[in-house]
Amino acid sequence: MQERHGAVTFMGNPLTLVGPELKVGQAAPQFTALDNDLNPVSLKDFSGKVLVISSVPSLDTPVCDLQTRRFNAEATALGSKVQILTLSMDLPFAQKRWCGAAGVEALKTLSDHRDASFGLAYGLLIKELRLLARSVVVVNHEGKVTYYQLVGEVTQEPDYDAAIQAVKAVL
Repeated sequence: MQERHGAVTFMGNPLTLVGPELKVGQAAPQFTALDNDLNPVSLKDFSGKVLVISSVPSLDTPVCDLQTRRFNAEATALGSKVQILTLSMDLPFAQKRWCGAAGVEALKTLSDHRDASFGLAYGLLIKELRLLARSVVVVNHEGKVTYYQLVGEVTQEPDYDAAIQAVKAVL
């Protein structure tokens, strides 16, 4: 499996991402993760929808909390043709608890903890931490990646406005 040393940093320290680098224009890689009830969910379950895939290291950290709440707030305004997913290595039980406490209902959280299927397919698995790197991916209704932001410093937020504009451009 491909490794990209120094692809991201955590508090300035370089980390290695495992998996191929995602490119705009390519078909979105298939993956399987678990929903909050331990059911397997794959990319094909959202075919025909525009997807915003937000990956975070852990919902129980301040920046990940902010990122997920922000995309939850955007979800309603984007309408029913758009599905927002937040993926992390958090256990499904923890994701369910966090969503309940945060009042997050407009997006779906998926856990990649079992196989790291998403992290490996999208090149976002942090080797040293076995967490996902922070990123935002927009996939159009045809399954093509139309926007990709890998946040270079894991402790920083993504560019929400650019991601939302990318969604609106494919609706």
